[in-house]
Amino acid sequence: MSAAEQTPEGEDVPWGEVTPEAARRLLVAAVEAFAERGYHATTTRDIAGRAGMSPAALYIHYKTKEELLHRISRIGHDKALEILRAAESGGGAASERLADAVRSFVRWHAEHHTTARVVQYELDALGPEHRAEIVELRRETDASVRRIIEQGVAAGEFDQADVAGTTVAVLSLCIDVARWFNPEGRRTPDEVGALYADLVLRMVGQRAPAA
Repeated sequence: MSAAEQTPEGEDVPWGEVTPEAARRLLVAAVEAFAERGYHATTTRDIAGRAGMSPAALYIHYKTKEELLHRISRIGHDKALEILRAAESGGGAASERLADAVRSFVRWHAEHHTTARVVQYELDALGPEHRAEIVELRRETDASVRRIIEQGVAAGEFDQADVAGTTVAVLSLCIDVARWFNPEGRRTPDEVGALYADLVLRMVGQRAPAA
């Protein structure tokens, strides 16, 4: 994983759920290779070489290159959904929960931009069964954001007639951060998250509180 994706001491190790250590090294190498070259242009030899292992060693842990991509995609989508559900179930008004969801979701896509590019933009490289599984996770992600917006409209906090279309726009805006974010740029992940939270509240037509 790139240096930009290293977490501060005391936080969870990236891909810590992947064991043994050799399998994690291969997965990290695959993330870097897929993000740099694209899934189809990357070979298993490329991945093994980046991990400092032989091509044969890869097949001890992953049957195919597609299985590696699926593992990356599943972990990434599970994390994204966890972030949104935590915000959705939090206390406070819909506007507060939506802002929290966007801030957290955007921050993750910025902090883990290399991983997020693979997770979000290599869906079509998955086999039918794995693709269907990830598409379902995406539907759940969409539903989590849509529910917050619906609740805001019902409570009179948001002035937005097209909830479904707005949900797609919100998620597209957030996800695209992974495509352009540069850790050497002028904004930090937290700053981008705050900016996007403000933009999204404008998108949903946040109403001023009653006097």
